[in-house]
Amino acid sequence: MTRGLEGRRSIQLSYGGWRQQYPSRCGALARWHPRPVRPHLVLVHGSRLASSQWLPLLEGAVSVGLVDLPGHGSRDGERFTLARCVEVIDEAFDAAPAGAPVVLVGHSLGGYVAMAYAAERGARLDGLVLAGCSATPTGPGAAAYRVVAAVTERIGPDRMTRFNNRVLRRLYPAELIEPVIADGYYFTPTPDAWRAVMTHCRPAMLQGLQCPVLVLNGQWDQFRLGVRSVLRVLPHARVRTIAGASHLSNLDRPEAFAEEVVAFATSLS
Repeated sequence: MTRGLEGRRSIQLSYGGWRQQYPSRCGALARWHPRPVRPHLVLVHGSRLASSQWLPLLEGAVSVGLVDLPGHGSRDGERFTLARCVEVIDEAFDAAPAGAPVVLVGHSLGGYVAMAYAAERGARLDGLVLAGCSATPTGPGAAAYRVVAAVTERIGPDRMTRFNNRVLRRLYPAELIEPVIADGYYFTPTPDAWRAVMTHCRPAMLQGLQCPVLVLNGQWDQFRLGVRSVLRVLPHARVRTIAGASHLSNLDRPEAFAEEVVAFATSLS
């Protein structure tokens, strides 16, 4: 804690990351009222979607920065590489409010990208949330994504878009899913994205990561099966499961997803 000197026009008090400027009147120290800084979440979306997959439910107790990965959303047309992903997330960290704890939240593809970022830039993270990405992307899981990529290429983006729209509209209410559908799907970067993930992204790359980690999965998410592999590398990670949710846990049970992420983030500040 630092205190200003009597006789100055203002004083600055700081403690534990809180900082506030106060006027000094009659040469006396102003009383200190610490004001905690809201955590800031950097949200990284999943495969074939964009930052529109995130809902405004996370606002209020936290501030939010949205990331479009290369080849997706506002970055449509960029080639997907993990190196470029790291640069894009770096930009989001640079834009975070000064002094705020910054938590990186990645879902599915975004979760594996978050692993790659944490492996290179771990010192920048105050917390890491890995959602729907516990499985090591090899074996049957990797084969499944190769099949999806091959089918998409074979039938074309227009037919795949119509199929996705029908499925999502059956699963989710209009007020929830229409903003996601309106932003479109991004099939072109899928082969490059999943090739990069399958080649480079493993829980083992997080060995030695110092920040707190939340491993978050839907109860029926097939990627939940790899939680033990994550815990072998990060034995102190917090593990939470969203009951009744599938791989798209932030859409299946958005309130529960938000509660878990916000509780984790606010516990760090």
